[in-house]
Amino acid sequence: MSAPHDESVGPATGHGAVDRPATRPSGWVVGMVLFTATMMIVIGFFQALSGLVALFRNEIYVVAPRYLFALDLTAWGWIHLLIGIAIAVAGYALISGQLWARAVGIALALLSMISNFLFIPYYPVWSLLIITLDVFVVWALCLYKRDAPDA
Repeated sequence: MSAPHDESVGPATGHGAVDRPATRPSGWVVGMVLFTATMMIVIGFFQALSGLVALFRNEIYVVAPRYLFALDLTAWGWIHLLIGIAIAVAGYALISGQLWARAVGIALALLSMISNFLFIPYYPVWSLLIITLDVFVVWALCLYKRDAPDA
């Protein structure tokens, strides 16, 4: 009888793990990440713009009477401005290949969805547009696998 063959033995070294060729992400994965990062930068710009408008020209927004989550428009302005800047920075970090940018991008997009949901009575169409874009960003960042093989 022969000895059992150990599949963890590599052909080149005689001991250790089997050498496998390194895989690169497919073009679809790279394109999706680039598009998602670009969308994050655009969402960040839109969010910051909404915050600046709330800070400097708050008479544009119509405040609904007796809204449960009513905040001063200056507070909403700062919330949107800070979230927008953070999302844009995370989008830039995603383009530059930072690993932490995926998790931070998902968290910030979720935070953006919540803040825009609460902001719906002030500017409904704009808020729903940003929520829709945030849903796409969360989906794309959750779908992305860094080590996906070539397609």
